[in-house]
Amino acid sequence: MDKLNILLSESGLANLTLPQLTMIIVGLVLIYLAINKRFEPLLLLPIGFGAILVNIPGAGMYAAPVMDAEGHVVSAGGLLYYIYHVGIESGVFPLLIFMGVGAMTDFGPMLANPKTLFLGAAAQFGIFGTIIGAVWMSSMGWMDFSLADAAAIGIIGGADGPTSIFVASRLAPDLLGAIAVSAYSYMALVPLIQPPIMRALTTKAEREITMTQLRVVSKREKIIFPIMVLIVVAFFLPSAAPLLGMFCFGNLMKECGVVDRLSDTAQNALMNTVTIFLGLAVGSKLSADAFLNLETLGILLLGLAAFCVGTATGLLMAKAMNAMSKTPINPLIGSAGVSAVPMAARVTNKVGLEANNQNFLLMHAMGPNVAGVVGSAVAAGVLLSFLGG
Repeated sequence: MDKLNILLSESGLANLTLPQLTMIIVGLVLIYLAINKRFEPLLLLPIGFGAILVNIPGAGMYAAPVMDAEGHVVSAGGLLYYIYHVGIESGVFPLLIFMGVGAMTDFGPMLANPKTLFLGAAAQFGIFGTIIGAVWMSSMGWMDFSLADAAAIGIIGGADGPTSIFVASRLAPDLLGAIAVSAYSYMALVPLIQPPIMRALTTKAEREITMTQLRVVSKREKIIFPIMVLIVVAFFLPSAAPLLGMFCFGNLMKECGVVDRLSDTAQNALMNTVTIFLGLAVGSKLSADAFLNLETLGILLLGLAAFCVGTATGLLMAKAMNAMSKTPINPLIGSAGVSAVPMAARVTNKVGLEANNQNFLLMHAMGPNVAGVVGSAVAAGVLLSFLGG
Protein backbone atom coordinates (compact mmCIF):
# COMPACT_ATOMS: atom_id res chain seq x y z
CA MET A 1 0.00 0.00 0.00
CA ASP A 2 2.85 2.38 0.86
CA LYS A 3 4.50 1.64 -2.48
CA LEU A 4 1.21 2.33 -4.22
CA ASN A 5 0.87 5.67 -2.44
CA ILE A 6 4.44 6.59 -3.38
CA LEU A 7 3.78 5.61 -6.98
CA LEU A 8 0.62 7.70 -7.09
CA SER A 9 2.32 10.69 -5.46
CA GLU A 10 5.04 10.60 -8.11
CA SER A 11 2.64 10.20 -11.03
CA GLY A 12 2.15 12.90 -13.59
CA LEU A 13 -1.50 13.30 -12.60
CA ALA A 14 -0.61 14.06 -8.97
CA ASN A 15 1.96 16.65 -10.01
CA LEU A 16 -0.10 18.29 -12.75
CA THR A 17 -0.50 22.04 -12.22
CA LEU A 18 -3.23 24.29 -13.61
CA PRO A 19 -0.84 26.12 -15.99
CA GLN A 20 0.36 22.77 -17.36
CA LEU A 21 -3.22 21.59 -17.82
CA THR A 22 -4.00 24.87 -19.61
CA MET A 23 -1.13 24.41 -22.07
CA ILE A 24 -2.07 20.75 -22.66
CA ILE A 25 -5.56 21.98 -23.58
CA VAL A 26 -3.97 24.55 -25.92
CA GLY A 27 -2.04 21.69 -27.56
CA LEU A 28 -5.26 19.70 -27.97
CA VAL A 29 -6.97 22.72 -29.56
CA LEU A 30 -4.11 23.04 -32.06
CA ILE A 31 -4.43 19.34 -32.91
CA TYR A 32 -8.20 19.77 -33.31
CA LEU A 33 -7.67 22.68 -35.72
CA ALA A 34 -5.16 20.61 -37.67
CA ILE A 35 -7.31 17.47 -37.97
CA ASN A 36 -10.89 18.73 -37.95
CA LYS A 37 -10.50 22.16 -39.56
CA ARG A 38 -7.39 21.31 -41.61
CA PHE A 39 -5.67 24.59 -40.66
CA GLU A 40 -2.14 23.91 -41.90
CA PRO A 41 -1.91 20.44 -40.32
CA LEU A 42 1.77 20.10 -41.30
CA LEU A 43 2.52 22.81 -38.75
CA LEU A 44 -0.23 22.61 -36.15
CA LEU A 45 -0.16 18.83 -35.63
CA PRO A 46 3.51 18.58 -34.52
CA ILE A 47 3.33 21.92 -32.67
CA GLY A 48 0.24 20.81 -30.73
CA PHE A 49 1.70 17.41 -29.94
CA GLY A 50 4.98 18.98 -28.82
CA ALA A 51 3.01 21.24 -26.48
CA ILE A 52 1.38 18.20 -24.87
CA LEU A 53 4.67 16.32 -24.49
CA VAL A 54 6.54 19.20 -22.87
CA ASN A 55 3.79 19.83 -20.30
CA ILE A 56 3.51 16.25 -18.98
CA PRO A 57 4.86 16.41 -15.41
CA GLY A 58 7.91 14.23 -14.83
CA ALA A 59 8.30 13.18 -18.47
CA GLY A 60 11.42 15.29 -18.86
CA MET A 61 10.94 15.77 -22.59
CA TYR A 62 12.74 19.12 -22.44
CA ALA A 63 15.11 18.29 -19.57
CA ALA A 64 18.73 19.38 -20.04
CA PRO A 65 21.45 16.71 -19.77
CA VAL A 66 23.18 16.38 -16.38
CA MET A 67 26.99 16.19 -16.44
CA ASP A 68 29.41 15.26 -13.68
CA ALA A 69 32.56 17.21 -12.76
CA GLU A 70 34.58 15.31 -15.35
CA GLY A 71 32.15 16.08 -18.15
CA HIS A 72 30.55 12.65 -18.33
CA VAL A 73 26.82 12.37 -18.93
CA VAL A 74 25.00 11.39 -15.74
CA SER A 75 21.53 11.80 -17.18
CA ALA A 76 20.74 12.30 -20.85
CA GLY A 77 18.57 15.22 -21.86
CA GLY A 78 15.05 14.94 -23.24
CA LEU A 79 14.38 14.46 -26.94
CA LEU A 80 12.78 17.89 -27.40
CA TYR A 81 15.78 19.54 -25.72
CA TYR A 82 18.14 18.14 -28.34
CA ILE A 83 15.80 18.86 -31.26
CA TYR A 84 15.42 22.48 -30.18
CA HIS A 85 19.07 23.20 -29.47
CA VAL A 86 20.48 21.36 -32.49
CA GLY A 87 17.94 22.55 -35.05
CA ILE A 88 16.37 25.79 -33.85
CA GLU A 89 18.96 27.50 -31.68
CA SER A 90 21.70 26.81 -34.22
CA GLY A 91 19.59 28.18 -37.08
CA VAL A 92 20.03 24.98 -39.13
CA PHE A 93 16.33 24.11 -39.48
CA PRO A 94 15.30 27.53 -40.87
CA LEU A 95 17.97 27.31 -43.58
CA LEU A 96 16.95 23.78 -44.58
CA ILE A 97 13.30 24.85 -44.65
CA PHE A 98 14.22 27.78 -46.90
CA MET A 99 15.97 25.39 -49.30
CA GLY A 100 12.87 23.20 -49.41
CA VAL A 101 10.57 26.19 -49.92
CA GLY A 102 12.82 27.38 -52.74
CA ALA A 103 12.61 23.97 -54.40
CA MET A 104 8.80 24.17 -54.25
CA THR A 105 8.57 27.78 -55.43
CA ASP A 106 7.79 28.98 -58.93
CA PHE A 107 9.10 32.46 -59.68
CA GLY A 108 7.06 32.45 -62.90
CA PRO A 109 4.04 34.46 -61.67
CA MET A 110 6.31 37.16 -60.23
CA LEU A 111 8.44 37.34 -63.38
CA ALA A 112 5.31 37.43 -65.53
CA ASN A 113 3.98 40.38 -63.53
CA PRO A 114 6.94 42.24 -61.96
CA LYS A 115 4.62 44.84 -60.44
CA THR A 116 3.80 42.31 -57.74
CA LEU A 117 7.24 43.01 -56.26
CA PHE A 118 5.74 46.23 -54.89
CA LEU A 119 3.04 44.22 -53.11
CA GLY A 120 5.62 41.98 -51.48
CA ALA A 121 7.56 45.07 -50.40
CA ALA A 122 4.45 46.84 -49.04
CA ALA A 123 3.56 43.84 -46.88
CA GLN A 124 6.91 44.17 -45.08
CA PHE A 125 5.71 47.44 -43.55
CA GLY A 126 4.28 45.36 -40.72
CA ILE A 127 7.83 44.40 -39.74
CA PHE A 128 9.11 47.93 -39.35
CA GLY A 129 5.86 49.25 -37.90
CA THR A 130 6.01 46.63 -35.17
CA ILE A 131 9.62 47.49 -34.36
CA ILE A 132 8.46 51.04 -33.68
CA GLY A 133 5.58 49.68 -31.59
CA ALA A 134 7.86 47.46 -29.50
CA VAL A 135 10.27 50.33 -28.84
CA TRP A 136 7.34 52.56 -27.87
CA MET A 137 5.99 49.95 -25.45
CA SER A 138 9.42 49.77 -23.84
CA SER A 139 9.61 53.55 -23.57
CA MET A 140 6.24 53.51 -21.80
CA GLY A 141 7.60 50.99 -19.29
CA TRP A 142 5.14 48.27 -20.29
CA MET A 143 7.85 45.97 -21.61
CA ASP A 144 11.63 45.79 -21.52
CA PHE A 145 12.60 45.22 -25.16
CA SER A 146 15.89 46.42 -26.60
CA LEU A 147 16.08 47.57 -30.22
CA ALA A 148 17.49 44.16 -31.17
CA ASP A 149 14.57 42.46 -29.36
CA ALA A 150 12.11 44.72 -31.18
CA ALA A 151 13.68 43.86 -34.54
CA ALA A 152 13.45 40.14 -33.86
CA ILE A 153 9.80 40.49 -32.83
CA GLY A 154 8.99 42.64 -35.86
CA ILE A 155 10.05 39.92 -38.31
CA ILE A 156 6.95 37.98 -37.22
CA GLY A 157 5.02 40.49 -39.36
CA GLY A 158 6.39 38.89 -42.48
CA ALA A 159 4.58 35.65 -41.55
CA ASP A 160 7.84 33.83 -42.22
CA GLY A 161 8.68 31.31 -39.49
CA PRO A 162 12.18 30.33 -40.71
CA THR A 163 13.25 33.98 -41.07
CA SER A 164 11.83 34.81 -37.64
CA ILE A 165 13.81 31.99 -36.03
CA PHE A 166 16.99 32.86 -37.94
CA VAL A 167 16.87 36.53 -36.93
CA ALA A 168 15.87 35.81 -33.32
CA SER A 169 18.73 33.32 -32.89
CA ARG A 170 21.16 36.14 -33.69
CA LEU A 171 19.50 39.24 -32.27
CA ALA A 172 17.40 37.99 -29.34
CA PRO A 173 18.22 34.37 -28.42
CA ASP A 174 16.47 34.75 -25.07
CA LEU A 175 13.20 35.49 -26.92
CA LEU A 176 13.67 32.78 -29.54
CA GLY A 177 11.09 30.38 -28.12
CA ALA A 178 8.29 32.93 -27.85
CA ILE A 179 9.07 34.38 -31.29
CA ALA A 180 9.12 30.91 -32.90
CA VAL A 181 5.78 29.99 -31.35
CA SER A 182 4.23 33.31 -32.37
CA ALA A 183 5.52 33.22 -35.96
CA TYR A 184 4.45 29.64 -36.67
CA SER A 185 1.12 30.04 -34.91
CA TYR A 186 0.18 33.00 -37.09
CA MET A 187 1.46 31.26 -40.22
CA ALA A 188 -0.78 28.32 -39.47
CA LEU A 189 -3.75 30.57 -38.65
CA VAL A 190 -3.60 32.58 -41.88
CA PRO A 191 -7.03 31.21 -42.94
CA LEU A 192 -8.53 32.68 -39.75
CA ILE A 193 -6.65 35.98 -39.52
CA GLN A 194 -6.52 37.28 -43.08
CA PRO A 195 -10.08 36.95 -44.50
CA PRO A 196 -11.75 39.45 -42.10
CA ILE A 197 -9.06 42.04 -42.93
CA MET A 198 -9.45 41.35 -46.65
CA ARG A 199 -13.20 41.81 -46.54
CA ALA A 200 -12.98 44.93 -44.37
CA LEU A 201 -10.57 46.74 -46.69
CA THR A 202 -12.12 45.80 -50.05
CA THR A 203 -15.53 46.17 -51.63
CA LYS A 204 -17.39 43.26 -53.18
CA ALA A 205 -16.84 44.80 -56.60
CA GLU A 206 -13.09 44.89 -55.98
CA ARG A 207 -13.06 41.28 -54.84
CA GLU A 208 -14.86 40.29 -58.05
CA ILE A 209 -12.18 41.79 -60.34
CA THR A 210 -10.91 39.20 -62.81
CA MET A 211 -7.27 39.52 -63.78
CA THR A 212 -5.83 38.81 -67.23
CA GLN A 213 -3.88 35.64 -67.93
CA LEU A 214 -0.16 35.81 -67.16
CA ARG A 215 2.45 35.50 -69.90
CA VAL A 216 4.51 32.33 -70.19
CA VAL A 217 7.93 32.69 -68.52
CA SER A 218 10.82 30.91 -70.25
CA LYS A 219 13.01 28.32 -68.56
CA ARG A 220 16.06 30.54 -69.14
CA GLU A 221 14.46 33.38 -67.17
CA LYS A 222 13.64 31.04 -64.30
CA ILE A 223 17.24 29.75 -64.16
CA ILE A 224 18.89 33.17 -64.36
CA PHE A 225 16.61 34.89 -61.84
CA PRO A 226 17.58 33.09 -58.58
CA ILE A 227 21.27 33.45 -59.43
CA MET A 228 20.91 37.17 -60.12
CA VAL A 229 18.80 37.75 -56.99
CA LEU A 230 21.40 36.07 -54.79
CA ILE A 231 24.34 37.93 -56.33
CA VAL A 232 22.69 41.36 -56.24
CA VAL A 233 21.20 41.10 -52.75
CA ALA A 234 24.10 39.26 -51.12
CA PHE A 235 26.68 41.77 -52.29
CA PHE A 236 24.68 44.63 -50.83
CA LEU A 237 23.41 42.72 -47.78
CA PRO A 238 25.74 39.82 -46.91
CA SER A 239 23.64 39.16 -43.79
CA ALA A 240 20.77 38.07 -46.03
CA ALA A 241 22.94 35.58 -47.92
CA PRO A 242 22.30 32.49 -45.70
CA LEU A 243 18.50 32.65 -46.00
CA LEU A 244 18.31 33.93 -49.56
CA GLY A 245 21.16 31.69 -50.64
CA MET A 246 19.43 28.49 -49.51
CA PHE A 247 16.13 29.70 -50.99
CA CYS A 248 17.71 30.46 -54.37
CA PHE A 249 19.73 27.22 -54.31
CA GLY A 250 16.57 25.17 -53.78
CA ASN A 251 14.82 27.05 -56.58
CA LEU A 252 17.76 26.62 -58.96
CA MET A 253 17.75 22.85 -58.35
CA LYS A 254 14.08 22.80 -59.33
CA GLU A 255 14.35 24.97 -62.42
CA CYS A 256 17.58 23.72 -63.96
CA GLY A 257 16.11 20.24 -64.52
CA VAL A 258 19.40 18.33 -64.17
CA VAL A 259 19.26 17.36 -60.47
CA ASP A 260 15.71 16.07 -60.19
CA ARG A 261 16.64 13.63 -57.42
CA LEU A 262 18.11 16.42 -55.28
CA SER A 263 15.19 18.73 -56.01
CA ASP A 264 12.71 15.99 -55.13
CA THR A 265 14.54 15.27 -51.87
CA ALA A 266 14.57 18.95 -50.91
CA GLN A 267 10.85 19.31 -51.70
CA ASN A 268 9.66 16.12 -50.05
CA ALA A 269 11.77 13.84 -47.84
CA LEU A 270 14.08 16.48 -46.36
CA MET A 271 11.39 19.15 -46.11
CA ASN A 272 8.97 16.78 -44.40
CA THR A 273 11.59 15.49 -41.96
CA VAL A 274 12.70 18.98 -40.95
CA THR A 275 9.08 20.14 -40.65
CA ILE A 276 8.30 17.32 -38.20
CA PHE A 277 11.25 18.16 -35.96
CA LEU A 278 10.77 21.91 -36.30
CA GLY A 279 7.10 21.62 -35.31
CA LEU A 280 7.95 19.52 -32.26
CA ALA A 281 10.70 21.99 -31.30
CA VAL A 282 8.34 24.96 -31.59
CA GLY A 283 5.74 23.07 -29.55
CA SER A 284 8.36 22.41 -26.88
CA LYS A 285 8.45 26.15 -26.15
CA LEU A 286 4.78 26.03 -25.16
CA SER A 287 5.69 24.80 -21.70
CA ALA A 288 3.65 26.47 -18.97
CA ASP A 289 6.62 28.05 -17.19
CA ALA A 290 8.12 29.52 -20.38
CA PHE A 291 4.92 30.56 -22.14
CA LEU A 292 2.50 31.86 -19.54
CA ASN A 293 4.19 35.16 -18.73
CA LEU A 294 3.67 38.82 -19.60
CA GLU A 295 6.66 39.05 -21.93
CA THR A 296 5.52 36.17 -24.11
CA LEU A 297 1.97 37.47 -24.26
CA GLY A 298 3.37 40.87 -25.29
CA ILE A 299 5.32 39.22 -28.12
CA LEU A 300 2.18 37.37 -29.24
CA LEU A 301 0.20 40.62 -29.36
CA LEU A 302 2.96 42.48 -31.19
CA GLY A 303 3.34 39.59 -33.63
CA LEU A 304 -0.39 39.57 -34.34
CA ALA A 305 -0.35 43.33 -34.88
CA ALA A 306 2.64 42.99 -37.23
CA PHE A 307 0.91 40.31 -39.28
CA CYS A 308 -2.35 42.28 -39.51
CA VAL A 309 -0.53 45.47 -40.53
CA GLY A 310 1.47 43.59 -43.18
CA THR A 311 -1.75 42.13 -44.62
CA ALA A 312 -3.46 45.53 -44.61
CA THR A 313 -0.60 47.45 -46.24
CA GLY A 314 -0.36 44.83 -48.99
CA LEU A 315 -4.08 45.21 -49.67
CA LEU A 316 -3.91 49.02 -49.68
CA MET A 317 -0.93 49.00 -52.05
CA ALA A 318 -2.86 46.72 -54.43
CA LYS A 319 -5.86 49.07 -54.29
CA ALA A 320 -3.59 52.01 -55.15
CA MET A 321 -1.98 50.08 -58.02
CA ASN A 322 -5.40 49.10 -59.36
CA ALA A 323 -6.46 52.75 -59.40
CA MET A 324 -3.39 53.70 -61.47
CA SER A 325 -3.12 50.61 -63.68
CA LYS A 326 -4.58 50.18 -67.15
CA THR A 327 -5.01 46.45 -66.53
CA PRO A 328 -7.26 45.40 -63.63
CA ILE A 329 -5.60 44.29 -60.40
CA ASN A 330 -7.68 42.50 -57.78
CA PRO A 331 -6.69 44.09 -54.43
CA LEU A 332 -7.01 40.71 -52.72
CA ILE A 333 -3.65 39.61 -54.12
CA GLY A 334 -1.99 42.30 -51.99
CA SER A 335 -2.72 40.28 -48.87
CA ALA A 336 -0.51 37.51 -50.28
CA GLY A 337 2.49 39.84 -49.99
CA VAL A 338 3.27 38.27 -46.63
CA SER A 339 5.70 35.35 -46.77
CA ALA A 340 3.38 32.49 -45.81
CA VAL A 341 3.89 30.45 -48.99
CA PRO A 342 1.57 29.16 -50.37
CA MET A 343 -0.95 29.59 -47.55
CA ALA A 344 -1.61 33.28 -48.15
CA ALA A 345 -2.04 32.72 -51.90
CA ARG A 346 -4.56 29.94 -51.25
CA VAL A 347 -6.53 32.16 -48.88
CA THR A 348 -6.56 34.92 -51.51
CA ASN A 349 -7.91 32.47 -54.08
CA LYS A 350 -10.59 31.23 -51.65
CA VAL A 351 -11.87 34.74 -50.81
CA GLY A 352 -11.83 35.66 -54.51
CA LEU A 353 -13.93 32.60 -55.39
CA GLU A 354 -16.43 33.51 -52.68
CA ALA A 355 -17.06 36.81 -54.46
CA ASN A 356 -16.93 35.39 -57.99
CA ASN A 357 -16.91 31.63 -58.54
CA GLN A 358 -15.01 32.11 -61.82
CA ASN A 359 -12.32 34.30 -60.26
CA PHE A 360 -9.19 32.14 -59.96
CA LEU A 361 -6.50 34.26 -58.31
CA LEU A 362 -4.07 31.59 -57.13
CA MET A 363 -1.35 32.11 -59.75
CA HIS A 364 -1.73 35.89 -59.62
CA ALA A 365 -1.40 35.77 -55.81
CA MET A 366 1.73 33.62 -56.03
CA GLY A 367 3.57 36.62 -57.50
CA PRO A 368 3.35 38.83 -54.39
CA ASN A 369 3.59 35.73 -52.18
CA VAL A 370 7.02 34.83 -53.60
CA ALA A 371 8.00 38.49 -53.57
CA GLY A 372 7.14 38.52 -49.87
CA VAL A 373 9.60 35.69 -49.20
CA VAL A 374 12.38 37.66 -50.90
CA GLY A 375 11.22 40.84 -49.13
CA SER A 376 11.30 39.28 -45.66
CA ALA A 377 14.79 37.87 -46.31
CA VAL A 378 15.98 41.30 -47.41
CA ALA A 379 14.35 42.94 -44.37
CA ALA A 380 16.10 40.38 -42.17
CA GLY A 381 19.42 41.22 -43.84
CA VAL A 382 18.89 44.93 -43.23
CA LEU A 383 18.11 44.39 -39.55
CA LEU A 384 21.05 42.03 -39.04
CA SER A 385 23.40 44.44 -40.80
CA PHE A 386 22.37 47.47 -38.76
CA LEU A 387 22.06 45.69 -35.42
CA GLY A 388 25.23 43.64 -35.63
CA GLY A 389 23.78 40.18 -36.16
